[in-house]
Amino acid sequence: MSDMTEAEHKKELAKLKRLAVEIASEIHDIVEDTVWTNHVKMPELAEKLYNAVETANKYKAEHSL
Repeated sequence: MSDMTEAEHKKELAKLKRLAVEIASEIHDIVEDTVWTNHVKMPELAEKLYNAVETANKYKAEHSL
């Protein structure tokens, strides 16, 4: 990936951020609509969200974006 342009790095960062937002949206939907039945999914989703944000932030820092 070192041959990527800045625009390509920004596009990759946008993908990583979008993944985190999709997970956060899933958490939001559970909290808003089905918390009493789907609360059991929250620990796994929270871990996925944490990891997705960490990955995006690391990528951003590594590529000075």
